[in-house]
Amino acid sequence: MTESDRTARAALSRLFEPQDAAGLALVRAAGAEDALRIATGQLAAGAELEREMFGLLDENGTGAGWTGLGAARQRWAPRIPDLAPARDLATMQRLGGRLIIPTDDLWPGQLADLGLQEPICLWWRGIEQELPPAPKSIALVGSRDSTSYGGSVTGDLAYSLAQRGFTIVSGGAYGIDAHAHRAALAGAPPGGIPTIAVMAGGVDRFYPSGNEDLLRAVANQGAVLAEVPPGSAPTRYRFLQRNRLIAALSAVTVVVEARWRSGALNTAHHAETLGRAVGAVPGSVHSANSAGCHRLLREGGAVCVTDAGEIAELAGPSGESLPDDKSGPAAVQDGLTLEDLILLDALPLRTATSVEKLTVVAGLSADSVRAGLGRLGLLGLAESRAGGWKRSGKPG
Repeated sequence: MTESDRTARAALSRLFEPQDAAGLALVRAAGAEDALRIATGQLAAGAELEREMFGLLDENGTGAGWTGLGAARQRWAPRIPDLAPARDLATMQRLGGRLIIPTDDLWPGQLADLGLQEPICLWWRGIEQELPPAPKSIALVGSRDSTSYGGSVTGDLAYSLAQRGFTIVSGGAYGIDAHAHRAALAGAPPGGIPTIAVMAGGVDRFYPSGNEDLLRAVANQGAVLAEVPPGSAPTRYRFLQRNRLIAALSAVTVVVEARWRSGALNTAHHAETLGRAVGAVPGSVHSANSAGCHRLLREGGAVCVTDAGEIAELAGPSGESLPDDKSGPAAVQDGLTLEDLILLDALPLRTATSVEKLTVVAGLSADSVRAGLGRLGLLGLAESRAGGWKRSGKPG
């Protein structure tokens, strides 16, 4: 691939949300450079291309929602004025990072297992060394509000696995993620990549801010990755989408400690879908922080693991969590469509904003925003104020 292909992928990563099925199908069918021209209206797309895109979507199980390339272009249009790939690439160069694409030596080959959902590119801050293949990577994930038990177990597992030569993959968040990264850095022998942090926002800003020093150490000794460009905000939707990358990069995903509705369970689901092994660490039956682990074990989606040896055995043969409550507003949000979830993420909490601004932030057409606001309003998740819209403080 040429540098123009790299630049096109940089632009497309800002134009499309992660896992935008129509956008990914367009890139797969037309190539990145023509996909960018088509998506921005500089090049017409024929009926044959649309048929090929529909075939890719249908094969991926998302063809039922296909409404045509015209509708997708209308959704992408508000973001076109913000495309500045040269600026984004220069930002990464200034930070000592780079953009990697599927033909680069640094590209993790195991991401191909995602099929159509393989990311267009990855924004990378870290040492210039190839990531280990999936059998040598272990994901350790769990709740942000980890207990002393969860932190201790995570530290023991990550340290021991790192000493065995495994790379620890996690999401850079508070709690279990932070314990995993920190112990991996402490336990890894010289050489190799001890740990990888997969971010939901741009890698130009380490998030959460309380983990900045830790994430800087991960970037200096391992790698910090994201599929969204510099300056991108870490939204609830993007946290969910990055979980598939954590799962795909790893041979085994281990949920150390998680509440009943923890986002770590979403990562485990992605791993199971990819045919990867899933492990869960048992905890006290009285601890809400282990309810998610016990759920995985009871439903048969995970193997019980208690030490590094058992996890290594699973590997051998071959985020900002969600709200943790079982009831309340999150139960309402669970029923939202993908567009409504993205729109809800885009709504400010305090001051009202206009439909026009929401089209840019959410990457949706004005008609889709208006319709979505109506649905969110009926659910009590959004409210109209002073001619604009904001997130409701009292969801129904």
